[in-house]
Amino acid sequence: MKKYLIQKIVFVVAILCYLAAVACVFAAVLYESAQTNDPVRGSLMAAVVFFLGCGVVLHVMATARLKGVLSGSGDIEDDRT
Repeated sequence: MKKYLIQKIVFVVAILCYLAAVACVFAAVLYESAQTNDPVRGSLMAAVVFFLGCGVVLHVMATARLKGVLSGSGDIEDDRT
């Protein structure tokens, strides 16, 4: 399977999203809150969900098979012969 340059770039960005999600988890665990319902911890956990979602979507885009989509010659045969 041939990988295009944009797929390689998207894969790197997906890895960065996964790393950002892990960093937000660590920040949320290590954050010392003064209140019981601290909005900072909630926003860090929301960032974890966001970065994981972005990472999954970008990972799927990076590993997609684009041969027929980009070249126009897919598996569908033309019936106008």
